[in-house]
Amino acid sequence: MSIKEIIKVPNPFLKVVAKPVIDINQNVLVLLNDMLETMYDANGIGLAATQISTDKRLIVMDCGEVNFETEGLSEEEYNKKIKENGIKPFPIKMINPRIVNLSDDLNEREEGCLSIPGYNANVKRPSSLKVEYTDENKKNITLEADGLLATCIQHEIDHLNGILFIDHISKLKREMILKKAIKEYSTN
Repeated sequence: MSIKEIIKVPNPFLKVVAKPVIDINQNVLVLLNDMLETMYDANGIGLAATQISTDKRLIVMDCGEVNFETEGLSEEEYNKKIKENGIKPFPIKMINPRIVNLSDDLNEREEGCLSIPGYNANVKRPSSLKVEYTDENKKNITLEADGLLATCIQHEIDHLNGILFIDHISKLKREMILKKAIKEYSTN
């Protein structure tokens, strides 16, 4: 396994719509493992293939297996709970994920992104969903998720469609974040 470079805004590849994976072969399995290792190395909870300049509908995530209520917690509160209660890793690898149902009720949660490190914003998204995908064993899975996992799935699938979390906030906030982030990243 190897750690890949995570691209940052304003890299135009972040706006690419990823193509479906036709053949789940050894290269795809290695890439999924590399993505998971890259995500862990960057202290993230999700990563889409487009974030490592790969044009495939692949995402990985690990929101952990938790033993406490996560609904309504900010990322900071969630991380505090993890430190207090401990958490078991629970990696998920999704090939060609597709949301088939979204709840009508919305939840607002603070989001960040490994492609815009250091910047967060509150985003409203459906609070629960149903997603279909193929796993690394070529098994078709239907998963119902809520809370942080539902947010993470939506965030990562957005990446596969060329959408960033800042595309869900006001134009003024988005432009402020982009201006600051691009300036910061260009000086590093």
